Amino acid sequence: MFNKVVGYTCGVYDMFHIGHLNLLRSAKSMCDHLIVAVSTDELIQSNKNKKPVIPFDSRIEIIKSIRYVDTAIPQSNIDKYAAYEKLKFNTLFVGDDWKGSDSWNVYEEKFKTVGVNIIYFPYTQCISSSKLRKIVNE
Repeated sequence: MFNKVVGYTCGVYDMFHIGHLNLLRSAKSMCDHLIVAVSTDELIQSNKNKKPVIPFDSRIEIIKSIRYVDTAIPQSNIDKYAAYEKLKFNTLFVGDDWKGSDSWNVYEEKFKTVGVNIIYFPYTQCISSSKLRKIVNE
């Protein structure tokens, strides 16, 4: 019997760049169905105390149009385990800049109990939305 790999990743995806595309391409290559959660403007403002450059409606439309993305949904809560309880994915993709952090160590333990694999992808060092934001504001 074939077990479908349902992947999940999330992000702000503000000022979409090659690092975002690399993560989505890599994630899709490792799953049958990729769900991508896009952070709402309200979540970004409350969690990062920043206003996104690109509004949510535009960011989610960009993500929906990418061929590697099967389903794009709003993310209004940063709790990845709550997302799992709702969506029942079995593989979680994230950048390796989070690996070893206190919050992700907790996630690793929680997800291990339900059989969810966490796959860390190399962070694209040469670019980030924060770097782009800094350039735009100079």
